[in-house]
Amino acid sequence: MNLKADRAAATRDRVLTIATRLFAERGYDDTPIEAVLQETGLSRGALYYHYAGKEALFEAVLEAQEAAVGVQITEAVGGVGDPAESLLTGVLAWIRLAADPVVRQIILIDAPAVLGWERWRALEERYSFGMLKAALQATRSVPPGYLDLYAHMLLAAINESVLLVARGGDRPAAEAAVEEFLRRLLRQST
Repeated sequence: MNLKADRAAATRDRVLTIATRLFAERGYDDTPIEAVLQETGLSRGALYYHYAGKEALFEAVLEAQEAAVGVQITEAVGGVGDPAESLLTGVLAWIRLAADPVVRQIILIDAPAVLGWERWRALEERYSFGMLKAALQATRSVPPGYLDLYAHMLLAAINESVLLVARGGDRPAAEAAVEEFLRRLLRQST
């Protein structure tokens, strides 16, 4: 029984790895399920045994990316004692992580379109958006009752900044400008 479970887990991991690469390279819309089948060597039935369809496979890929980003942000803020500095460190870590084309394509570009805003936000609540809200709350700078609003506004500014950097010509200059803007924004709000 353990061998069967181990094989199933290995198959899921292999499918996720391949699907992650394909979704990142081509985007969700331009990645037919046939491409995943071809590269994994699985039959449609075998793939659907693990994932109900292309959208379910994408959601699993997204969740894996969100978890990985969460771990890296947590590591980046580890040891930072001041809540405001921790928030800034986490935000800057996210900007650097989102420069990765895989993270950017899957989390920022395709996820809201594929899952819809509400499902995407619910998943984000368990990962980066939830971390952002907790960090904002720890600063004790947000007026009572405004945590969700502040978190949404800050996340929108951060994510738009990330996309601006990603699409800019002079990436180092754009990153530096965004970092300076966010430092100022966070200093004013914390």
